[in-house]
Amino acid sequence: MGPERYATFFEALQQEPLTSIRLNPAKAQPMHQQPVPWCRYGYYLNGRPNFTFDPLFHAGLYYVQEASSMFLDLVLQQHMTGDRSISFLDLCAAPGGKSTLIYSALPEGSTLVCNEPNRQRAQVLSENMQKWLLPSLSSLLSPLSSKMAVTNNLPADFRRAGLTFDAILCDVPCSGEGMFRKDPATIGEWSPANVEKCARLQREIVADAWQCLAPGGLFIYSTCTLNTHENEENILWMMDELQAQPLTVDIKPEWNITGSLLPTLTAPVYRFIPGFTQGEGLFMAVMRKKGSPLPTSPKGGRRANDSLTTLFSLPSSPQSGGQEGGFFHDLHDALSAQAPIVDITYQQAIAYLRREAITLPPDTPRGIVVVAYQGNPLGLAKNVGNRANNLYPKPWRILSTHIPDEPFTIYN
Repeated sequence: MGPERYATFFEALQQEPLTSIRLNPAKAQPMHQQPVPWCRYGYYLNGRPNFTFDPLFHAGLYYVQEASSMFLDLVLQQHMTGDRSISFLDLCAAPGGKSTLIYSALPEGSTLVCNEPNRQRAQVLSENMQKWLLPSLSSLLSPLSSKMAVTNNLPADFRRAGLTFDAILCDVPCSGEGMFRKDPATIGEWSPANVEKCARLQREIVADAWQCLAPGGLFIYSTCTLNTHENEENILWMMDELQAQPLTVDIKPEWNITGSLLPTLTAPVYRFIPGFTQGEGLFMAVMRKKGSPLPTSPKGGRRANDSLTTLFSLPSSPQSGGQEGGFFHDLHDALSAQAPIVDITYQQAIAYLRREAITLPPDTPRGIVVVAYQGNPLGLAKNVGNRANNLYPKPWRILSTHIPDEPFTIYN
């Protein structure tokens, strides 16, 4: 960074990190908050509230995402143009911030595969994606605009399967220097040896992913670290070894996004540094694979990926009794069957999200009902008369026993 830039960065580390959210455009209207300038649906908040106690957070009206990561929205606006459906792979997707953003930006009829190699993190990813895709009451019977699946595989599994995608995001594991302010624990985990280890792993992941990218496909490389070893040097390697073609993203000078810090790399790259940009540390580069795009099929997808649409489409499932895997299907099927919708109070919503039994109005029909808060579905319950059995997925329940005295939501 050099002494002057580093001094500004070090001073910023002593300040509180900014809090930002990104709205779900399928459910939420714009807010009267300071917008994140490079993201259509991003907003900064004043302070960091306890999102756990906001039912609308659990209903998928917004995602708590660091502002720098929302730069992906601008990348997709400029380089994923047209209305032709595409296939998109988010290779290291947990916990789901970038995947939810991608899904909302995809052309209608597209397919998004969200992959996470770690099984426990893949379960968190699945939860966040299912909540993001839940319909609002204003669009109960509207079909999903695109297909989505969560997978739990290694990058090499996709290469061995011979699958190809129109676009791939590699938000690779890294040494986490960009998270020093937001998560001080990452400082203790940092070491030069870990930087070297991460750089090697990143190239292995990229090498596997690159073989899954269709000719002419879009490739996005990102880290939440700041050193040139894991960033610029890897981009140079991709240009030399893979013939990756860097692409420019149009940005504004007042955003103070930093370009290459490596003299030997003159290609466009984008680095967010605390103290300069309004967000945490992030590095991103956008590239294109050589070659002409494959001919499109009558439905708009690539012939090479027609099988992918079927392979990764979400299967239907029987009633799961509130088990995690069937939550999305069960709720969507109940809405499609026009099950009764019961709007509950704030205190009831928190109790429901804690997976407690709740009492519904006496005129509520018996059987499966959709539980909603302010018109936004939360999940299912089975009304047996004197109480309603809670069918919210057990792994997702709020563990805190506290219930705020006053209704709380950051979105009104």
